[in-house]
Amino acid sequence: MAFTAGLAAGQRVHIVGPNGAGKSTLLSLLAGLQSSEGEVILSGTPLSLWRGPALARVRAWLPQQQPALSLMPVYHYLRLHLHANMPGADQRLGTLLEKLQLHDKLTRPLTQLSGGEWQRVRLAAVFAQIDRQINGQGQILILDEPMTALDIAQQKAIDDLITEQCASGLCVVASSHDLNHSLLHADIAWLLYRGKVVAQGEPSGVLTADRLSSLYHIRFRQLELEGRTLLTVMP
Repeated sequence: MAFTAGLAAGQRVHIVGPNGAGKSTLLSLLAGLQSSEGEVILSGTPLSLWRGPALARVRAWLPQQQPALSLMPVYHYLRLHLHANMPGADQRLGTLLEKLQLHDKLTRPLTQLSGGEWQRVRLAAVFAQIDRQINGQGQILILDEPMTALDIAQQKAIDDLITEQCASGLCVVASSHDLNHSLLHADIAWLLYRGKVVAQGEPSGVLTADRLSSLYHIRFRQLELEGRTLLTVMP
């Protein structure tokens, strides 16, 4: 999966590709949780040289799957992701909880949450860990399929929070299966196929009908609607 790319502050990058293309593997490499033949550099230092506590201050990571194994209440789980002695942390966490509609879930054990509730709790945790209003050292947020199990209103709330985080200078890298969502929201798209990045750049130039048709083995059609590009699958 060797390739060269850079990530910039405030950038929103979507990693796109068919199932098994290597999206989760690449995100795990970027998070520093998997070794590779190449090298990932974060703030001028190889990721392999970062110590866990220091890395946790600049990078937050949401894996695709994470079972809730503990009876720990939601609020205690969220507090574990906050760095000590951060002024205003509780107030900012309250704002995140309000936006994700989690205030009434704070005392509930993790194992008693629905799939969508658990996903929102996990997202609230990583947002709180890296939020630049709480943690001024935050640099990059890595999300593996963050919209899983969320309804359309909850997806909108996550999109708004990501936009807010990027505006604060955080770089957000996320995997996505929604091609039109990537066309609308991403600044940069990395298109993967069989463990390789086959294209990278602005989404409109990467996610083209011809290229996607050859990778997904179905026919795509490209449309223009109100000044923006949309993709549909042809019968």
